[in-house]
Amino acid sequence: MRDVLVIGGNRYFGKRLISRLLDSGDRVTVLNRGSSAPPAGVTRLTADRSDEPALRSALGTRTFDVVIDQVCYTPRQADIARRVFAGRTGRHVMTSTVEVYEYEDSAAPVREEAVDPLTVPVDLAAPWDDAGYRDEHYGDGKRQAEAVFAAGTAFDWVSVRVAHVLGGDDDFTGRLEHYATRMRTGSPVAVPMRNHPATYIHVEEIADFLFWTAGQDFTGPVNANAHGPLTTGDICTAIGRRTGTEAQFTTVEVGETSPFSFARSYGMDNTRATALGFTFGHTSDWLDRAVAETLGEHAADAEARR
Repeated sequence: MRDVLVIGGNRYFGKRLISRLLDSGDRVTVLNRGSSAPPAGVTRLTADRSDEPALRSALGTRTFDVVIDQVCYTPRQADIARRVFAGRTGRHVMTSTVEVYEYEDSAAPVREEAVDPLTVPVDLAAPWDDAGYRDEHYGDGKRQAEAVFAAGTAFDWVSVRVAHVLGGDDDFTGRLEHYATRMRTGSPVAVPMRNHPATYIHVEEIADFLFWTAGQDFTGPVNANAHGPLTTGDICTAIGRRTGTEAQFTTVEVGETSPFSFARSYGMDNTRATALGFTFGHTSDWLDRAVAETLGEHAADAEARR
């Protein structure tokens, strides 16, 4: 039985991760700002993780075997975590993102060494507390957060670079619904002139991966993605199979494109995680299920009419 702290984790794959920890017999503590209640069976702490005194006060003298940090978005937050959790944990797992590779353009799947955190410059003085700035610099914030941890910690540190997540009836992003709505109304789906495939992972699989990672002893960045990159067309075809509609694509040279449309290639290579012992599925095994889960009653209604 481990003592595990999850920072954030109140929605989407964080909820699933907490369920896996509880089912395994771990003692789970959840720390967040108190905006929503955690699942039954966990200890709840309330604090803004960006406020160091408040974070220290909420933690008190508690120590943990593992900290799983779902909401570390900036180098400033990482810097606070590096100080606060020194002596409190032996392992810190940060949920990172495929967007750390936002400047890559590689026909071959990208491996972890393409972005070495030790070479990433850190700017703690940037306006990271501004939500607009933080959203606009999402990938850079994650890169710099990784860099802060990589520079040296008193605990083992891992960054899980998560692929684009699909599935679940609680997908809050609205990205699949964007396509479904445009397909139902006959509106064009905007894609770049050269629309590259990307790597994805199912919501249940990333919860499995984070749970698995918490119990391992490797350190550093690791890519987490299913086998089988997907194009915008693949996703729309799966939606069409469920809804009985068809996508009409339009290409744009300059301007906004649809979600999951990429003008460059930076799909991830999951060789490291596979060699460490995790077995990923293939997108073809779950894409239709992910679409059905997320579109919910719209997909069910269309299916009933066919």
